[in-house]
Amino acid sequence: MKQHNQKAQGVRLKKAELQRRILDFLNERKGQSFNYKQIAYGIDLTSTSHRNDLLNILDELVAAEEILEVSLGKYRAIANRGTEREGIFVRRSNGKNAVIIDDEQIMVAERNSMHALNGDKVRVEVSASRRGQDPEAKVVEILEVKDQVFIGTLNVEKNYASVITDSKFLAADIVIPRNHLKGGKSGDKVIARITQWTDDQMNPRGEIVDILGRKGENTAEMHAILAEFGLPYKYPENVEKAAEKIDAGITPEEVAKREDFRNVTTFTIDPRDAKDFDDALSIRQLANGNWEVGVHIADVTHYVTPNSTIDKEARQRATSVYLVDRTIPMLPERLSNGICSLRPDEEKLTFSAIFELDARANVINYRIGRTVIRSDRRFTYEEAQQVIETGQGDFVKEIQTLDSLAKQLRKRRYDAGALEFDRAEVRFEIDKEGRPVSVYFKESKDANKLIEEFMLLANLTVAESIGKVKSGKKAKTFVYRVHDNPDPEKISNFALIASRFGYKINPEGKAREVNKGLNRLLRDVKGKGEENMLSILAIRSMAKAVYTTDNVGHYGLALDYYTHFTSPIRRYPDMMVHRLLAKYADGSRSADKLKLEDQCRHSSDMEQLASNAERASIRYKQVEYMQGKMGETYSGVISGVTEWGFYVELDENMCEGLVPVRDLDDDYYELDEKNFCLIGRSHHQKFTLGDRVKVQVARADLDRKQLDFALISDEGNPNKPRRERNRHHGRNTPRHTRKSKKK
Repeated sequence: MKQHNQKAQGVRLKKAELQRRILDFLNERKGQSFNYKQIAYGIDLTSTSHRNDLLNILDELVAAEEILEVSLGKYRAIANRGTEREGIFVRRSNGKNAVIIDDEQIMVAERNSMHALNGDKVRVEVSASRRGQDPEAKVVEILEVKDQVFIGTLNVEKNYASVITDSKFLAADIVIPRNHLKGGKSGDKVIARITQWTDDQMNPRGEIVDILGRKGENTAEMHAILAEFGLPYKYPENVEKAAEKIDAGITPEEVAKREDFRNVTTFTIDPRDAKDFDDALSIRQLANGNWEVGVHIADVTHYVTPNSTIDKEARQRATSVYLVDRTIPMLPERLSNGICSLRPDEEKLTFSAIFELDARANVINYRIGRTVIRSDRRFTYEEAQQVIETGQGDFVKEIQTLDSLAKQLRKRRYDAGALEFDRAEVRFEIDKEGRPVSVYFKESKDANKLIEEFMLLANLTVAESIGKVKSGKKAKTFVYRVHDNPDPEKISNFALIASRFGYKINPEGKAREVNKGLNRLLRDVKGKGEENMLSILAIRSMAKAVYTTDNVGHYGLALDYYTHFTSPIRRYPDMMVHRLLAKYADGSRSADKLKLEDQCRHSSDMEQLASNAERASIRYKQVEYMQGKMGETYSGVISGVTEWGFYVELDENMCEGLVPVRDLDDDYYELDEKNFCLIGRSHHQKFTLGDRVKVQVARADLDRKQLDFALISDEGNPNKPRRERNRHHGRNTPRHTRKSKKK
């Protein structure tokens, strides 16, 4: 204080110094408020001129939201500035580390990170922000270490070994002591764990957890993708052994407890490479002329009992994972491909929803219960489609009747406001080494839609049977598949993008009207170059569907009640639903809501991880496929715009790659986030989401799963005029962007 006073009695204090003193004084006294006289005394201001300055600066700090004026003339520090708080650490390989606290992201410099890893729970000290600067945080304690591993390539030298990681969360290589190599050799794809990383170490120390195989080998790379997302890539032996002990026999006593459909026409329709047939359809005409359609689902929970070895493994996995070249099943193959699979000419135990439908596909009545079936035929989608189109083949009348009923059910759904997402999916033809040799598109035809429609009917009926109760009664706890209303801002942004292609959507209307506009767009865009991009962007504008015990309906399907009942071989929530149906059929009381909600949340999380892994495997195969196309030229559409460049999706094969901004050497480009474009500062050339371009394959990086394209020409957006421009190729001067300040 004495030093302050000496300085105050001399020359007039600078404004920045006064600001610093005020903030320090208030931040040291959290929760307390002071008037300007108390603050002046606290920071040793005695002269009148300084006190006048103080009043002005206090007003400015309040306006800048750096302090609070809690009542007239009384000030205090903002609670979350300069305090210790808890959050989740986010580590990035580009050094832009952060801590997430109550959805707010605060920067953490590497020197202040205590080498926390991505996902660790940390206590941080948040510094008081200064005007024009964002607050920063310093890690003071790592509260919970997230158990995690890193995937990479092992490099073994004479005196040391290290793992060069593929992780986007870790820039440093992991040093591996030679006695922790687990037999690994240079060039092995490995899983490593960090065991030590002290403040004085540049690189973390670690150990090898598992060796996946040689870098570049297909199985090693697919297992690496699974491990990257924390998904299992092999089955525990004890679970396999438990499955082998299950008795597959169907006793007369068990059949007597069930409705018998073994003499009713029944068949499955599945992809040609499917092995786990978990649903079948039966159909017969009733005496009154109506049709009885049975949706028969593998009765997995008859064989998998709660908290058994198999059940615990299935609950943890929560879902099967579908990579480009393989399926990692939720259940052991003895169950998924054997005992529970509804193979033809084999008696199988099922859980069924049976409907009586009139000729207009109105549901007259239904029943849900356990059954026994014997499938007469296994159809692939292609075979069933041929029957629908030609009227020739096995079970023609049955399949064409189901097709007619399904089309009427589907029309009613769309009339009610359901969304018509029907985009093609990219698939690869794989050789025996797992390498992609060609790309094709999987399209949904009438046979696919037939199955989809009856699965939807079963799912919504099962959900209604529990959730829809008479007025004044309370529904029992159940597992729902819900899809919340979309964020209006996202819908408005999508409408803006679609308008650039000449499509109109009114984002302000009611849900049904918005969905009809989206459906009209999705129909109009069919077969056009922008089809896939707009379909993906439409999906991204929606909320994610999740599992929960709190029913809010399904926006995309326009249904008030929906669940997942039809795939218990590959989804654990379906097993939960089967058990709840059986429990409530016996008259039992409502299930434990909190326990079910925890399982729902875990299943939703695992579903998201599985989806991420599937997309990563597709990206890997796309890059692997395009490695053989270096230097070739393609047309495409700009599918994403970022500050580091723009992404282009190729028309021919839907592969996506980056045109790096560093290679756009004719100008200095800035990102205009609001208008989804990069703009040249000097020539004002724009690269906008949806623009058509011609590119050349320049780089294919399998480790990063990334394609880089070189821009050949800008074909522009056919729906808007664009000026011609000259490009200067051949220069290697790097260019960068920064976010545009235009709003």
